[in-house]
Amino acid sequence: MKKLILIRHAKTTHEIGYADFERPLKPSGIQDAAIMAERLREAGYLPDLLVSSPALRTITTANIFSEHLSLQRANTDVRIYDADEDTMLDVVHELPSAYNSIALIGHNPGIGQLLHYYTGHIRDMETCAVAVVEFDVKDWSAVGRKSGNAVYYSSPG
Repeated sequence: MKKLILIRHAKTTHEIGYADFERPLKPSGIQDAAIMAERLREAGYLPDLLVSSPALRTITTANIFSEHLSLQRANTDVRIYDADEDTMLDVVHELPSAYNSIALIGHNPGIGQLLHYYTGHIRDMETCAVAVVEFDVKDWSAVGRKSGNAVYYSSPG
């Protein structure tokens, strides 16, 4: 059994002067990420590995989750930044099979598209929303369209 924990980055600033890749989290985004990490812990969904886009807002969100969940810092994959659905599917299929529970921290529309692709459910993945999808497979390369079961969803709003 594999569990994919989909996390959209927390709220960011939209102030002028920041390139999109370098937009930092707002104070409310930092707070939301801490709250959502604690909710994930309370629900019993602790990932073995965090994989994040390297954009400042996603890696900061991932670092907050790693701190609150006592996990190693996230691995980064540049493909997650600004990825379309096919690229996101490639990222998931290439996840290391040694890990049964992996959190993927990214951006919309990619995170929302993955949730829909794997479960058939359309859900608003607002900033810092968390969804857990379970798959009855042994290898990440075996997950496919509508092969997952959405078992958890929470958002800070």
